[in-house]
Amino acid sequence: MPYFRVETNIELDRSKIDNLLSLASQKLAQELGKPERYVMVQLKSGEALMFDGNKEPAAYVELKSIGLPETQTQPLAQSICGFLQQELGIPPDRVYIEFIDIPRKFWGWNNSTF
Repeated sequence: MPYFRVETNIELDRSKIDNLLSLASQKLAQELGKPERYVMVQLKSGEALMFDGNKEPAAYVELKSIGLPETQTQPLAQSICGFLQQELGIPPDRVYIEFIDIPRKFWGWNNSTF
């Protein structure tokens, strides 16, 4: 159910992308308390992205999930920013995160909805 997408202007090679996808999938499953089986992650590197009038490393992140409580967004923001800083060197003040709580009936999977 959780979908985590990161777009960054940093150009990454395939092995780095694969490693980050794996790390992010495991981390999100743990932090959201959801089976990793349902976690989908996407990383788009080398995107045309400008923030604060410059092209220094930055990221736009989407986290969509069923049952994403507002009380979790602050700790998740801290965790996501920490992850991007540690793994990609992107400072937290150059990351925007969009949190979206999706109603079960609007999330389809396996010929049905949740």
